[in-house]
Amino acid sequence: MGVFPKLDTHGKRSSSMSFALRWKHENLRLIILSAIISIAMTFMLLVLLYGTAEKSVSVVVNGQESVVKTKQWVLQRLLDEQAITVGPHDVVSVPLNAAIKDGDRIVIDQALPLTVTADGKTRTVYTTERTVQAAIEELNIPVRGYDKVYPSLGTALLPNMSVKVVRVNREMSRSEHKVPFVIVKQNDPSLETGKEKLVKTGKEGLLVKQFESVYEDGKLVSTELVTKSVQTAAVNQVVAIGTKKVEPKVTTLSTRTPSVETFSMSGRTFKAKKTLKGVTLTAYSAGVESTGKSKGHPQYGITASGARVKEGRTIAVDPKVIPIGWWVYIEGLGFRRAEDKGSAVKGNKIDVYFDSEDYAEKFGTKRGYTVYVIGPNKPSSS
Repeated sequence: MGVFPKLDTHGKRSSSMSFALRWKHENLRLIILSAIISIAMTFMLLVLLYGTAEKSVSVVVNGQESVVKTKQWVLQRLLDEQAITVGPHDVVSVPLNAAIKDGDRIVIDQALPLTVTADGKTRTVYTTERTVQAAIEELNIPVRGYDKVYPSLGTALLPNMSVKVVRVNREMSRSEHKVPFVIVKQNDPSLETGKEKLVKTGKEGLLVKQFESVYEDGKLVSTELVTKSVQTAAVNQVVAIGTKKVEPKVTTLSTRTPSVETFSMSGRTFKAKKTLKGVTLTAYSAGVESTGKSKGHPQYGITASGARVKEGRTIAVDPKVIPIGWWVYIEGLGFRRAEDKGSAVKGNKIDVYFDSEDYAEKFGTKRGYTVYVIGPNKPSSS
């Protein structure tokens, strides 16, 4: 039998496997690095292809939409390309650094500067709203029922526009006014002429008025009468006027009437032809109210004696009681001359002349005077 040599097959296989493992281990990093570089280059190629590709993008600025063609792939670069400036208060639908792709729609609302005045304060604000109403609502400025807004709420905003909110308040108030009573005179045939009698006492009424005052920003701008009502009606005062005619008991005087007594009044001594007791005094003037003649009338201010009226001298009398042209002395008034007469001047009644119509009207009726009838000549000073 021959001798077979031993084969060292195990040793050879172990050497081959060790070499393969050693090669794989030594080149693994190179393989991984190559893969990373390939992926990066592929990504850069895709980005380059994507960025340089022309895209169609819709850009809406303040509601105005336009479609632009661009190769830019970042929004900020697109805006720079289109010369569109975005301010700090503007609103953009996507971030400025966002990537853009074909078919994107970008909405930009540019803020407007406004000067707003309300509640005593004025400030400058920025808003992307487009009407006055929307802007003040955004600023949380309430507008109440009567408040006014300038310009009106529906007005479109413009840059640097001034908007003012005026606070309007309405306040009600009332006032009370006395209503004077009316004096009603009634003829009474049972009462002697010249006498009066109070029949019913008058009472004042009360009128209530309500006003509405309008204030704008605290300042009064108008006051209007809203209602007026009579709370208490006035009660008329009723006075009876005597119409019963009584023949006056008087003595008719003439230039032949003898002197009765000698008197000294106002530094003058005179003899009275007659002393009249209980004489009633009234007053008149030369105007229309007393004579019916205006200043343009040819007989304005001319008395029945032909003399022109003069305050402090002229009186109107009943010629049957005091002759025209005679002087008298009226206690409390002094010397007067009978120069005029009148249809209402009868008996022991004298109408005293005054220049002022108002004073003559206020003079009223005065009773119980003593009058000394002197004669045609005025007494000289003592």
